[in-house]
Amino acid sequence: MPTATFIMGLDIGGTKTAVVLGDYGGRIHDRVVFATNPRRGFEPTFAELCRNIDTIRTRAETQGRPPCCISTSIGGPMDPESGVIYSPPNLPGWDNIPLKNMLAERYGLPTHIEHDGTAGALAEWRFGAARRARNIIFLTMGTGFGGGLILNGQPYHGTSNLAGEVGHLRLAETGPTAYGKAGSWEAFCSGTGIVRLAAHLFPNRWRENEISVRELATLATDGDADAGKVLTEVGRYLGRGLAVLVDILNPEIIVIGSLAIHLGNLVLAPAQEELEKEALPGAVAACRVVPAALGEHLGDVASLCAAIAARDNPPRREAHPTEAT
Repeated sequence: MPTATFIMGLDIGGTKTAVVLGDYGGRIHDRVVFATNPRRGFEPTFAELCRNIDTIRTRAETQGRPPCCISTSIGGPMDPESGVIYSPPNLPGWDNIPLKNMLAERYGLPTHIEHDGTAGALAEWRFGAARRARNIIFLTMGTGFGGGLILNGQPYHGTSNLAGEVGHLRLAETGPTAYGKAGSWEAFCSGTGIVRLAAHLFPNRWRENEISVRELATLATDGDADAGKVLTEVGRYLGRGLAVLVDILNPEIIVIGSLAIHLGNLVLAPAQEELEKEALPGAVAACRVVPAALGEHLGDVASLCAAIAARDNPPRREAHPTEAT
């Protein structure tokens, strides 16, 4: 299939959703973005998503670049094979939503759906920091906190397609709550969790809705001790979780998206220090921890990767036992 064939890419997140026209070379040709506003539930969000798909598709067809398929990146839990979305913590109301079938029936195009962690891993593996690596961990670190795995050069989804839900790991007995669990990794290191952590550590100064991660980063950069302590604590818990993954999976590289790009060494330096204290030295020495090389374009490129992976690794028909030789 030529690289000039076009893909309709959907990057559905808890804060914003992007609809892009891209191609199999990872290039973006058109884009619209809207606030997801997840508290309104599934149906209004899906209606706005479809309006924006219609806009991009009409422009693409007018320009002689009709999309050949739809490719979606969305947070889990979800099943990439059936395309059913199972109540992601940052998309309330998306309960058992057959998103793949809904999109395919509405638009009459082949539709592919992937967990945003795996999609991010594929994007960085093909086009970013993890090129030529065989064992990769990608962490979303956005509104939520999830992961994607490429092991021995193949995406790994797990027995029931739940591999990579690392935000559910409990790293402490107490602390802010996210993913339905106090002290979870998502509670300490997601965008939602970081502002909760600031309110948890300094309740007399901040409430959850009164500070953003970007504001905390600006304050910390300007020498604010409280903001610096919050982000150091984020980094410490980031490193503690990284150590678990490094000891279990022994990867070559861990790529961290979204907030790691913006926060940089405010969180990555204490994370590396904690990783070196907690994990096996040989495993640490073999692994680099880096922010996503695709930067602000990561989500857009990741949205194309379910279709790119499907092209490169088409499903194979398994022989029925009676057909085996």
